[in-house]
Amino acid sequence: MAIQWFPGHMHLTKKAITERIKDIDVVIEVLDARLPGSSANPLLAELTGHKPTLKVLNKQDVADPARTGLWLDWYNARTDTRAVALDASEPAPARKLIDGCHQLAPNRGGMAKPMRVLICGVPNVGKSTLINTLSNKRQAKTGDEAGITKLEQRITLADDFYLWDTPGMLWPRISVVESGYNLAASGAVGRNAYDEELVALELLRRLQAHYAPLLEARYKLGLAPDAMAGMRDDELLEAIGKKRGAVMSGGRVNLQKAAEIVMTDFRTATLGRITLETPAEFEAWQAAAELREAERTAKKQAREDRKKKGSGIREP
Repeated sequence: MAIQWFPGHMHLTKKAITERIKDIDVVIEVLDARLPGSSANPLLAELTGHKPTLKVLNKQDVADPARTGLWLDWYNARTDTRAVALDASEPAPARKLIDGCHQLAPNRGGMAKPMRVLICGVPNVGKSTLINTLSNKRQAKTGDEAGITKLEQRITLADDFYLWDTPGMLWPRISVVESGYNLAASGAVGRNAYDEELVALELLRRLQAHYAPLLEARYKLGLAPDAMAGMRDDELLEAIGKKRGAVMSGGRVNLQKAAEIVMTDFRTATLGRITLETPAEFEAWQAAAELREAERTAKKQAREDRKKKGSGIREP
């Protein structure tokens, strides 16, 4: 099941970014350090691709540090791109972003040529928290829910440093299926756009493969890592539901409640420091998605060709 979510206010955000970008010196894209590839917006890259970009892997304090290092190397290998990892609620590292912007646009600064920065990212990635930390005041609304920020706003961080905040934005069609599930698991997608049980099952599948000891430490199922990794994801979800008391009358497990427990434990980092993807995995997902898209386009073209042939329409 492909997960898609692009409500009306995101169309307005796309338009606002398109109009604003011509006057911007640096783009700060805030990513979720637990899913640094899936939370990078390809539409944003299309809209701002010619601008220097600072990739901020936020929530690094709850991400797998070894995998965070892989992602920093991956992003820093790109042209006109710098990447840093931080916890947006910590003031000292967050203020280093200002220096990072000046490194990407060294000719900007001073009252004659103030630095103009656009900050953006997918919903619920911690962007508003970062803005409040940078400015030392509560200027942006925060909350553990997708779509809190709805309007663009300009924030002055210094006399010669202007920051434009934009609402969280996804993209119209998430072609990488795995990214859709990871975004939903992180809380970047509106709850009405996905089935929580299916997302929890996909999440457990990744955790079984790479973080089985953390699952055992949290839920105390009495399973060795190999045994847990060999379970079906639905069996594991049911076992967790039983252990956490998500049981209905008759002894049946409330799988919806069990799914909510698993996703809440992931989002709040109760499970521990987890990153759901590596650069190599994400590149493989992208390649598979591009192949599916090429096959889809070819089939669509073949249907159109058959229709033209059947109707007697000739190519010019």
